[in-house]
Amino acid sequence: MSAHTLLTSLYRYKAWANGMLLDAMLALDPKELPPALGKALRLLNHAHIVDHIFMAHLEGRSHGYDDNEPDHLPALPQLSTDIRELDQAYIDHVAGLTAEALAEPIHFKFTDGKPGRMSREEMLAHVITHGGYHRGEIGRLLPEVAQASSRDVFTGYLHQADPSRRY
Repeated sequence: MSAHTLLTSLYRYKAWANGMLLDAMLALDPKELPPALGKALRLLNHAHIVDHIFMAHLEGRSHGYDDNEPDHLPALPQLSTDIRELDQAYIDHVAGLTAEALAEPIHFKFTDGKPGRMSREEMLAHVITHGGYHRGEIGRLLPEVAQASSRDVFTGYLHQADPSRRY
């Protein structure tokens, strides 16, 4: 299996998993909302902002965020629409990549202002694993809507294994 084929499958999985989680959250009875819903929405919004930030890095444009956990929290219906649209944008983005493009190193700045470097393929893997981690957190907070997922430590591992990525 090629990296391109794997990433295509992973991004389709991400859209499917996000869709199921969002549908379940939207179906919650507004009269009986779980106390942890606010925290779950913050996690969902954070994961979505990180998706936006990394898409901007992949496209070589500014993302406009100086924080990946802003105070403003969109309403769940709007956040759901935005997540689904960005998931489709990632599927479309991956579809147009060549093996050479996947291996391309991209220089960027993290929201803390420090520069970084990752290949396009590593960035795409981070977005997948980061989202899975937060879906798992949401599942632990809201067992009514999801099961827990595994932890995401991919970018932390990359920076520990190759400290020059955070110069």
